[in-house]
This record gives sequence, C-alpha cells and structure tokens, in this order.
Amino acid sequence: MATSNLMSYELVVIFTPVLADEEFRNAQKKFSDFITANGGTLSHQEPWGMRSMAYPIQKKTTGLYWLLQYDAPTDVNAKLEIQMNRDENIMRHMITRLDKHALAYNDRRRRKASEKPAEAPVVETSNAASTEQQVAQTEETAANAQ
Repeated sequence: MATSNLMSYELVVIFTPVLADEEFRNAQKKFSDFITANGGTLSHQEPWGMRSMAYPIQKKTTGLYWLLQYDAPTDVNAKLEIQMNRDENIMRHMITRLDKHALAYNDRRRRKASEKPAEAPVVETSNAASTEQQVAQTEETAANAQ
C-alpha cells in the first residue's frame, strides 16, 4: 500500500443514544484503531456528545455525535464503511473528502473554539442601573402623555 495517495477525510458518526460513556469511548477507539491499522493517521477527534436530530432515525430523536478528521489511503474508506454498516450502535455515518480550503476552515474553527473559553464574560454593573433609568424614563413619558 503506497502512502503517497493519502487523502484527508472527515467522518461524522451518529451513535445510538443508549450507549454508556464507556461504550461510546470504546466505539470511538474501535474505529480510530481501524483507520490507523489500515495505514491512516488521525488529525483530530471531537466527540460532540448527545444532540437532538432534525428527524427521528430508528424511532430515536437524539444521538451521540462524533467527528473524526483523518488522512488515509483511498481504499480504507470502503473497508471502514463495511465495518460501520455492521455495527448496530451506529445509526448514521458520513465520510467527506476534505480539500485544502476545508482543511484551512477546520483549523480556523478549532483555533477559534480553543480561544473562546479563555475569554471571561464581562459583567457590567452599570448596565443594570441604566436599564432601570430607561424604565423610569419610559414610565414618566407614559404618565405625561396621559
């Protein structure tokens, strides 16, 4: 297997919501290990956790989402899809090939997300006072109009 034909891919998987945390982690590890065992390298993993879906799948309205970005030879995806179709814990999956623009966007998105928690929310105490003043002015205007 030649390593020169490595392509970048993004995998999004929706697991059944009845999985326990440990089972969810084991399922993630199972597919991560499968990719690395077949000549791929993992770029980024992001477990999104429980999210509600737009429409029910298998009579379930929520699912455990997992995003994986990886580089792998082109033939790995066919093998990976077979493994995911066999797994009963997977409700849906989607593999997308990433071009250079998508890779740049993902990097920017991750950097932006990692910077957000560092910013502390600014609480203005004077804002509450100004809101009270605005309410008082509105009440005065309404009283004068009558």
